[in-house]
Formats: sequence, structure tokens, C-alpha cells
Amino acid sequence: MTILIGLTGWGDHPTLYDHAKDRQYKLTAYSSHFPVVEVDSSFYAIQSTENYHKWVSETPETFSFVIKAYQGLTGHDRKHLTNREAKELVDAFISSIQPVIAANKLNTVLFQFPPWFDLKQRNIKKIRKIKQWMGDIPIAIEFRNRTWFDDHQPETLAFLKDIGVTHVICDEPQAGEGSVPTVLETTNDRVLIRFHGRNIHGWNNHGQENWREVRFLYRYNQTELQEWVKRIHELNKQAKEITILFNNNSGGDAADNAKQLLDLLDITYQGLHPKQIDFFDLI
Repeated sequence: MTILIGLTGWGDHPTLYDHAKDRQYKLTAYSSHFPVVEVDSSFYAIQSTENYHKWVSETPETFSFVIKAYQGLTGHDRKHLTNREAKELVDAFISSIQPVIAANKLNTVLFQFPPWFDLKQRNIKKIRKIKQWMGDIPIAIEFRNRTWFDDHQPETLAFLKDIGVTHVICDEPQAGEGSVPTVLETTNDRVLIRFHGRNIHGWNNHGQENWREVRFLYRYNQTELQEWVKRIHELNKQAKEITILFNNNSGGDAADNAKQLLDLLDITYQGLHPKQIDFFDLI
């Protein structure tokens, strides 16, 4: 059994970069602390293969990436695509991540759907189509609309299991329709858990200018993380691999919370980059 703990992104965690060269080579420094990371920039634009080649080269052999699907595929950009346009976009995305796949460093592709992506037949069809187009590439789905779970949780989980998609387990505020409950169920032999914090007052956008800055402003306390230790051990009985990502970084808390959880689970990773980065190893 494998439990991988990491963060969303590697650029905004100042506590990990003690030295000037750490700040210059952030991903290399990051991978001296954690064995997995979420690529968030791929949500905003399909990244170049050159970027992925660079990121692969900067990380240890056993490192892995959770790559967030481009917003044009999840519908966050609210554009209406033809079937052909959507397929071309999927193909472009798949082509872009080939260096990660070739290096055997792809953990999964994360499709995080927007709050308005509710339980409707057309959205079920969209998920089926995405899975078909993605082929054998492992994908995980995170919902942000609770209609998938309130009255239809067994059906939703059975659907994801049937098509071979990982259900993303979330720890997040319970703040109405645009949030989902923590559903401790697996749909295949892989588990992806994402910690978003519990800032219930900042979760929804009420027109505040700094919404994106405060949405994930939360620091988990020891008791809250301890609750998850038992949950993780139970999930570990059902899965071959558990990946846990901390996204509560509006205030820079994600790295510290991730290390707390590592301590609580008594996990020490082998094969990470050395803590003291040798500049000459990077050129």
C-alpha cells in the first residue's frame, strides 16, 4: 500500500524554500519534501511539452504529478464546444502531457467540474465521453455540486465505478449547493483526497474583491488531522494507492499541515531529492 502526500502547486509555499537556490529551483526543492504535486497551471492553459519535460527532469524518478484538466474541458470557461472542438481539445491536452506519461510520472488527471455542473443527463454523457476520449489515462473526478450526492450518492459512485474513474474525496466547507460532503468511498483501487480547508464564510463568492485570496484560508488543527488518520487507514484497506493533496494555501498553511499529517501517519519517504540542493547537480 502506498500513501502519497503533497500540495497543489509548488510555487507558493515559502516555508519550503530556505535558501536562495531553493527559491530559484522551486520544484526541485519541493521534491525534497514531498513525492507528489498537483499541476495547477494546466487548468488555465494547456501547457507546452517543453514545460512538462522540464518538470520531469527536475524531479526524482519516483515522483508523480496530478495534472489538473484544462478549464475548457471542464466547462469553467462557459464556452459551448461542438463535439469535434471538444475532441480536438482533449487530444491537444493528451499530447501535451506525453512527457509525464513517458517518464511514468503521471499519477492521475484531475477533472474538477464547476459548481454549476449538476446532476443532469447531459453532464453524465459528458463524463462518459471524456472517459472514452482519455482512453487508458487514469482520471479522477471532483464534483463541486452536491446534487451528485444528496439523494443520489449510491448511483453516482456506481456510475464512476462502472466507467473506471476515481472519485475525489474532499474535505471542504459545507456551504450550500456549491460544496460536496466528505464521501469516504472508493470507486477503484486509487484514492485521491483533496483538503480545501473549512473556511465556510470564504467558500462562496459573494462579490468580495479578495474572494480567491481567502477561499482556501484555513489551517487544520491537530484534532482535525487526527480524525483523518483513522479514515486514511480504513481507505488504505480498499486501495492500492492513496494520494492526498493540501490546497489550503491562501495563508501558506498547506505545507505545514501536510507535514503534520505525515508525522501523524508516521510516514517517511525514500527517494526524494536531498534537502540541500547542490547547484552543480542542476546544470
